[in-house]
Amino acid sequence: MSDGYSRTGLELVKRSGYKTRTSQRILVLGWKEFYMNRHQEMAGKASSIIKFVEQCSSSASLEVRDYLKAIEELCSMQLDFKDVELFLFKPELNVVLNLIGLHYCINWLGVPPENVMDALQCSSISERQVSVKWWKVGRWFYGFRLRDESHYRLVSLADLATHKQDVLEVLHRGAVYEVIRVQISVGYPLTNPWTCQGSGSHG
Repeated sequence: MSDGYSRTGLELVKRSGYKTRTSQRILVLGWKEFYMNRHQEMAGKASSIIKFVEQCSSSASLEVRDYLKAIEELCSMQLDFKDVELFLFKPELNVVLNLIGLHYCINWLGVPPENVMDALQCSSISERQVSVKWWKVGRWFYGFRLRDESHYRLVSLADLATHKQDVLEVLHRGAVYEVIRVQISVGYPLTNPWTCQGSGSHG
């Protein structure tokens, strides 16, 4: 059981107004059982997200539809900031999973970026890098469609938590309108370039 959860339970007990040792002991055991059960439940949910992302990843890269699906699952499972810090902000995990946790905390939970940054630093993952690459439909020029435009960013988790909101916006929108594909990988460019096949497009 997490020390953070234990402290939270004890703090609630201290505010409860019960004075006798017996009543305090009952309350402490009750809170401990509650947080142990919740910890195990959230650990199981986080584990299912980790497994899903690992199954969807190909050569350490993830398509944005699966990336956003993982975040949707976090929302439905109602993981909070502490859960993300405990289960997804781990240096032994794929950095894409770290990024999913970061994005979920900032855009869905509304955690202040400075708090997310503190958690990244405490978990020793703030300098880990992710590669985000996206493609836009090529423009039309005198009846011919030009080559699809590719864009690429190599950023650290610290950058994303503080001032690289444009990259998070690309991830948040996904493959819509003029953006035809978004791919996330582990800190280096894709070695096998992808092009969209279509009338008048150039590979």
